[in-house]
Amino acid sequence: MNNFSSKRAKGFTLVELMISIALISIITAVALPNFNQFITNMRVDNEISALHRLLLTARNTAINLEQNVTVCPLNASLTCDNNWQNELTVFIDIDGDGIYESAANETIVKVKGAIQNGDELQYGINSLIYAPTGRLSTTTLPVAPFSYCPADDADSSRGVVIMSSGRFYQTADTNNDGKDQTRAGANIVCT
Repeated sequence: MNNFSSKRAKGFTLVELMISIALISIITAVALPNFNQFITNMRVDNEISALHRLLLTARNTAINLEQNVTVCPLNASLTCDNNWQNELTVFIDIDGDGIYESAANETIVKVKGAIQNGDELQYGINSLIYAPTGRLSTTTLPVAPFSYCPADDADSSRGVVIMSSGRFYQTADTNNDGKDQTRAGANIVCT
């Protein structure tokens, strides 16, 4: 008896392999756009949550330490500028001038890293100053909400709305149109 004939060859036929590759290609083609949208939404949610925590830290620090606290992107000369997608700094601003001066005993409380992936964080003024009461300083009343604008999907923009009381909230899609709105119903718009 031949020993080879008792062992049966195992493996895939060429047809089985081609059908498997075709099925994997179809599943990938369907799932990939949804996965990209999922990744964009997660990136936006993470940045909005980080901004929310940063503002909460600033307001609580102002109240607890009874000091002016500034939130802004600092440029190389340690002055607040309007490039909100850069690193954001929360610091105790004793004189309330929007300039970080370590020689004047001003202290950095927290720093949030810069935004990546070509996304933008837009805001109409160059700093927010929380007074010791937790309210916003009258010189920095917000003109519009913070708008986080992903580079690849403007409909996924989200925002944080700050009120003169110093309180704030994250926007949400309240009318189920796929775009976030403020509580007043205005869509978050990126320019």
